[in-house]
Amino acid sequence: MTVTETIARQVGIANILAISGGRVLYDDENSTLILPVRYGYKVVVKYNRGSDDYTVQRVFVRGTTVTVKGEKNGVYCEELGEVAYRASCYHDEF
Repeated sequence: MTVTETIARQVGIANILAISGGRVLYDDENSTLILPVRYGYKVVVKYNRGSDDYTVQRVFVRGTTVTVKGEKNGVYCEELGEVAYRASCYHDEF
């Protein structure tokens, strides 16, 4: 099992379906899971090997411009699903 598959399991299938409708992009090289949301928004979950936690970002992509709209560092696996879901709600503060 790869790191990105482990991230997907810890986010949870119900959260993945709620966030992106089941669309998942795996970036094994960077230990990153990308969940496309809507209107150019994406939720990016990156595993931090040294500290054994995650960074969750709300990213807006328009053309070649990538803007981080919100970021939460130091997320542990127990709270990863909830934080990823909150990041997908692009109308809310994150």
